[in-house]
Amino acid sequence: MAIQVLLNFLLAFLWAFMNNSFTVSTLVMGYLMGLIAVSILRNFLPGTFYLIRVWRIVKLFFVFVYELLVANIEVVKIVLQPKMNVYPGFYAYPCDLQKDWEVVLLSSLITLTPGTVVVAISDDFKTLYIHGVNLVDADKEIEAIKNSFERLIKEVGRP
Repeated sequence: MAIQVLLNFLLAFLWAFMNNSFTVSTLVMGYLMGLIAVSILRNFLPGTFYLIRVWRIVKLFFVFVYELLVANIEVVKIVLQPKMNVYPGFYAYPCDLQKDWEVVLLSSLITLTPGTVVVAISDDFKTLYIHGVNLVDADKEIEAIKNSFERLIKEVGRP
């Protein structure tokens, strides 16, 4: 991926140099021309086309923002209730991610979402121990994390 990005920027600057104009519009046009060239040459370059991974990262970001907003609303509802009716609890989350950075990213996203905190990670990185503020159904929580964060992190980590 890094080679593709570097090649794209090199082609953009080469385009600007050939046009003898280093304005923003010339660099953007060079970037787009380089993008087309890298797209054509992607079979000869290592990895998948880098814009696919960029798209996956953007998708993960927006899913996180959505989950962050939903969790904030849920926590505000809990706090503003006249009588606290919460069921805090711990549960073990079986993690299917392979790389260390993927497990760290998942645990960070879970911890940054209000109402949940990753309190421990097993030595083999296969189990995350999570505390939930309002834990009604642990299986439902596990399935929600698997279908949102973990699935998208696997997509980002895929070559």
